Amino acid sequence: QVQLVESGGGLVQAGGSLRLSCAASGRTFSNSGMGWFRQAPGKEREFVAYIEWNGDRTVYADSVKGRFTVSRDNAQNTLYLQMNSLKSEDTAVYYCAAIRGGIIYYTSSYHPWGQGTQVTVSS
Repeated sequence: QVQLVESGGGLVQAGGSLRLSCAASGRTFSNSGMGWFRQAPGKEREFVAYIEWNGDRTVYADSVKGRFTVSRDNAQNTLYLQMNSLKSEDTAVYYCAAIRGGIIYYTSSYHPWGQGTQVTVSS
């Protein structure tokens, strides 16, 4: 089973950039589609981006399309989320997760999950 650890979060000013990483252990990472989700205080966890196992397909939430880019390096067992033009509404804990089947936008389609990394965007 894949184990996931996110990093790269922090405090950034609006308009700035951050790159999140998700380091995976286990032999199944390169065979797994991967997703990024986020959860703001008092809100449901929401879909941010998805990438197929081979990187051939990516899907984004409308709220981040054109600003965020998901990528992966299967040789390094690492998933990335490049976040540009950050806004205050991007403030949340960001999670990576491996898809186990189902609709890519639903949290129930993913397992396991990382522990999350906090992203705070100041306006």
